[in-house]
Amino acid sequence: MTTTTNWPAAGPDMESVFAQYDDPLGALSRAEIPAIILRQAYKPAHCQALIQRFIDRGLMRDPAAEAEENAPTRIDIGTSLGQRGNDKEEFLRHSQETHALFNELFEGYDDPVKTMYGNLSQLVVGKEAMVAREPDGSLYGPAIFRVHYTHHAYRPHIDHVTLREKRFDYEVSRFKHQFAGVLCMQNTATTGQATQAILHRCFWTEEIQPHIANDSFYNYAADNDIPKFQVDLEPGDLYFFNTGLIHEVPALEGDDPRIVLAVFIGYSEDDPEIFVWS
Repeated sequence: MTTTTNWPAAGPDMESVFAQYDDPLGALSRAEIPAIILRQAYKPAHCQALIQRFIDRGLMRDPAAEAEENAPTRIDIGTSLGQRGNDKEEFLRHSQETHALFNELFEGYDDPVKTMYGNLSQLVVGKEAMVAREPDGSLYGPAIFRVHYTHHAYRPHIDHVTLREKRFDYEVSRFKHQFAGVLCMQNTATTGQATQAILHRCFWTEEIQPHIANDSFYNYAADNDIPKFQVDLEPGDLYFFNTGLIHEVPALEGDDPRIVLAVFIGYSEDDPEIFVWS
């Protein structure tokens, strides 16, 4: 793993995390740590079985089959606020479909969504984690599977419902911090580790945005000695990080798609609730 030595992640299990930090999510909000990494939080064999189920049910295309021309390099299984949030009524309707799908999709295997929420709930100190909802009780999507095929990458960016997406008409906009939880279901290779993300110890600001827009952030980071952390995961590994920090996802280097289960998490120091959505 290539990373700096002065900005280590917390992990590799829950006991170790709490041996290092009394309030892990608080530490994450202040960028005291780049990530919380929980190794083998989910059974790798169940990852493989569920991916085959996704293929058999037509939820994702078989990577062994020849792709059609202009086939998308990213497929979502679930409801994305980022992709569907411009139409709130449609977003909430689609979220209901995702809840119904996930209620039966994992039959016979450990539920990876429950694994995500269960581990997050253990990290919560003095707060309650729950599926994000509007004041009338309408639920957001609980989580989303993202399937990334060859050459799909994300340049340095942030994810934030207010700082980036300006979605002030959604209840999740009340939270100051936004985290992500990512469960690795499949790497870009059948064995070994693969880089899931590179996290930079640099919060987004208006002053940083020009470097994001003109693709000069790497120079800025080098000139300012900004630490970074490379996240390498194997199937079944789970990590949480602060999406208000500049981060990136390298392009694929193998034939297999990168598949993750992902959530966003709304967190404020003075809010007793933590909202989770996709």
